[in-house]
Amino acid sequence: MRPHLNSSRPSTGKGYGLMACIVKLYEKPALRDPVLIEGLPGIGLVANIAAFYMIRELQAKLFGEIKCSAFQNVAVTVKGGSLKFPTNRLYYHKGRYGDERDLIILFGNTQALTTRGQYELCGKILDVSQELGCKYIITMGGYRPGTEVKEPKLYYAASDLETAEVARSLGAEVLRGQIFGAAGLLVALGKLRGMKGFCILAETPGTYPDEEAAREVLKAISKILGLRMRLNGDVKLAEGLETMRPFDLQVKPVKLERESKPQWFI
Repeated sequence: MRPHLNSSRPSTGKGYGLMACIVKLYEKPALRDPVLIEGLPGIGLVANIAAFYMIRELQAKLFGEIKCSAFQNVAVTVKGGSLKFPTNRLYYHKGRYGDERDLIILFGNTQALTTRGQYELCGKILDVSQELGCKYIITMGGYRPGTEVKEPKLYYAASDLETAEVARSLGAEVLRGQIFGAAGLLVALGKLRGMKGFCILAETPGTYPDEEAAREVLKAISKILGLRMRLNGDVKLAEGLETMRPFDLQVKPVKLERESKPQWFI
């Protein structure tokens, strides 16, 4: 039996201690076959920028927030003296046109910092999404090719062959390798629940917030979601985006390469 949306379900295990992931819903929107869009921070902040712009451009509404004990134990003072905490938030968008899909957009300033925390967090996200009728998942991210990036190429990994054809039709190439973190785990765990989906990654150097890579991802997924968004080159996608370490990328590239990253950081 799936837990109630507002429930806190701590996980315990011998030798592992307590893990808590709490979902607080402000409303339960009535959505029609919504698609879950993941936009948590990773390489180049590609997914983060893309989700941030979607929320802003589509005027998506906040309906839930997730706190997890696997988030980093830090709060940051921002302008005016208020504190910013590690958090994941859930937004919804109702399609305004005949072919525009309803969306659940996952946005946040962190991912879970442990493998176990990632499973707990992704499980909660999928619980909420399924309660709202979601059967399809699109995750986003950056891919560091190790060579100079002039025009970002797109890569994909999918839950099944049929969904792979959809991703391929967007101009993406199959990804040869591993996908760590929520971008891969949401699709994988979703498949176990009977959901379909794919991860789409854009090439990026990964040493700065990459708006161009995010733009390419948005152009691609807009085709199948029926979204009308301004994505021309003079639109600043990341304007107003606030981040938290270790996901802010506000360091010199040399230092960035030396700093250890969580295993999931893609």
